Amino acid sequence: QVQLVESGGGLVQAGGSLRLSCAVSGRPFSSYTMGWFRRAPGKEREFVAAITSIGIDTLYADSVKGRFTISRDSAKNTVYLQMNSLKPEDTAVYYCATSSQITMDGREWGNWGQGTQVTVSS
Repeated sequence: QVQLVESGGGLVQAGGSLRLSCAVSGRPFSSYTMGWFRRAPGKEREFVAAITSIGIDTLYADSVKGRFTISRDSAKNTVYLQMNSLKPEDTAVYYCATSSQITMDGREWGNWGQGTQVTVSS
């Protein structure tokens, strides 16, 4: 059984940066497409970014394109989300998950982590 543990969240001012990490254990890391989603208070969960199993292809939501970068380190079994130029509307709990394909459809993702809170103050 695969386990995902997110870390790196916190409080940051608008315009600042954070890097989230998601450590994967229990199954071969290289077999999964990895993704990040977020859920803001009172809103539905939304797709943020994804990266294929060998890191060649990436996919971003329009709202974060050009500001966020997803990457993965196979040696550390970890996927990262570098978040720059943060805005108050980026405030949410951020979750990582696995999939067999690169897609924005949350129904195709599983093995959700517990989430990490990101709060951006104005």
